Amino acid sequence: MMSRQILSIPRYRELAEVLVREVRTDYGPGDLLPTEAQLAKRFAVNRHTVRRALDELVAAGLVTRHQGRGTQVVDRRLDYAVSAGSKVTQNLASLGLPSNTCCLEQGLVTPPEAIAQRFGRSASEPLLRVDTVRTVDDAPLMRLRHWFDPERVPGWLERYRGGSTRALLGQHYGLRLHRRRVRIDAAGADRDDTRWLQCPLNAPLLVMTSDNTDAAGVLVEVSVGRARADRLSYHIDFDDAVGRDFDEAAGRHRDAAGDPSDLFPSDEDDA
Repeated sequence: MMSRQILSIPRYRELAEVLVREVRTDYGPGDLLPTEAQLAKRFAVNRHTVRRALDELVAAGLVTRHQGRGTQVVDRRLDYAVSAGSKVTQNLASLGLPSNTCCLEQGLVTPPEAIAQRFGRSASEPLLRVDTVRTVDDAPLMRLRHWFDPERVPGWLERYRGGSTRALLGQHYGLRLHRRRVRIDAAGADRDDTRWLQCPLNAPLLVMTSDNTDAAGVLVEVSVGRARADRLSYHIDFDDAVGRDFDEAAGRHRDAAGDPSDLFPSDEDDA
């Protein structure tokens, strides 16, 4: 006779479900949850169970932990405006959000073939790679991988230690970059993402790849940003001039090829 196994939900998940409901109905953006000790006493569980339950809420993007302050309900999904000249730091500052950029690693690296082709180089020629992570209110928001033409930024490795890359480009190299092309993809978090973005493996991410040029239209940087989709959304505004240019281009293409969707050829994956 086969034994029957009773399946039960772990206590921390039961607690997490209760807390999710309460966060969504009883708390507002920015509110602090009770302390782990208070929650443990209320639900008659140990603090380890409370901590695992709160881990579930953090992974779901509902709350963030702040050392010395406690567990806070996430304000909202950040609305990031993408334009030719927009900068991460300025976008976040306009929302009144303090941010910080930490340099994870940088150096001359052989790039993927797709990146090398963008710069018109062979895959064997090294490019400058700068990996950073951007945090908002001490909570990780996005990972950024910057690829630079090293000839345009001599001495970068001695100068950059963190903070806005755009600020350094302007202050020391006289470069004010503009986005020439942007591509936004969906992806699942890999193991590096789980470490730096504090999200579960395969959690949904938004990946934005930008080709950034100088005033003469010469490519200086390709940036690849991997952002938590539960914490950030992108919006793109088009002015009337851009809209007219697009309509005219689409019209010409329809006349020539009959399919305006071909105006948007797919690229190789850069992430």
